[in-house]
Amino acid sequence: MNPATTARADRQLAPPRAEPSSGPAQPSGPLADTARAWLAAGTAAIDVAIVAHRGSVPRETGTHMLVAAQTRAGSIGGGHLEWKALEAARALLAAGAAGPVELAFPLGPALGQCCGGHVTLRLQRLSPESLAAWASPAERFFLQLHGAGHVGRAVAHLLATLPCRVQWIDERDDAFPPPGEGPDAAHLERLAVDSPEAEVALAPPQACFLVLTHSHDLDLRIVEAILRRDDLRWCGLIGSATKRARFEHRLRSRGLTPAQLARLTCPAGLPGIVGKEPEVIAVGVVAQLLGLGDGRPDRPGNRT
Repeated sequence: MNPATTARADRQLAPPRAEPSSGPAQPSGPLADTARAWLAAGTAAIDVAIVAHRGSVPRETGTHMLVAAQTRAGSIGGGHLEWKALEAARALLAAGAAGPVELAFPLGPALGQCCGGHVTLRLQRLSPESLAAWASPAERFFLQLHGAGHVGRAVAHLLATLPCRVQWIDERDDAFPPPGEGPDAAHLERLAVDSPEAEVALAPPQACFLVLTHSHDLDLRIVEAILRRDDLRWCGLIGSATKRARFEHRLRSRGLTPAQLARLTCPAGLPGIVGKEPEVIAVGVVAQLLGLGDGRPDRPGNRT
């Protein structure tokens, strides 16, 4: 058994959205994972956070960037603002200062950025206490990713960098990359099971599903289980228009309705992104998922 992969026998039969029953919630997301890794390694770093903003700005309040002497992680929006923040953070590191220090920037007159808004930054030494105060970024979606082949790996690599939650599922334990060869992220769970289609019922309401296994018959079983759910958010299937037509014919014979079949997105991927390379397919599919929005009704462009 690949130590990075969970087997069904080791898991509780419950939706993975459940929170721990005790203890404070820990911030989640790729940048929080990096922060924990830096703390564990003893890497001295400054946590640069946007603590207030108004008007048009490149990133919003709650955004973080980590700055070490020779590297950095995350972004507060780039441009002159980020350059000034990096300069100030490394000056704090060189002085051995812990902060916090607050810096206010009117983006137009002070930095020559066309946004025109106003940003207040807080710089302080990264510590377990400062990390615990982070707010986790909103999950854009929960995704069951079925298939650990070349395209599945390319999709997983992109998802490992995004605020989402992923169950990456395959029948074959050895289909997943070995530990340390990525993608590795706390929000990306690898799951080796004998019956991937049975996992569909365990996904939370409004889950997204992407199906790209090594077997058309397995794809069909998984897609049927997905389309029989009445609370799914999105179902994507990698394939051609011909594959979609064949699947629709077989699924109709199994009693699925036109309304259920209409919920299948196949070929999956944002229209206009052309190419059969795994990385190109992955970009198209992840762009399509991001087009769903982040699930918050107050955000422009969100849809369900």
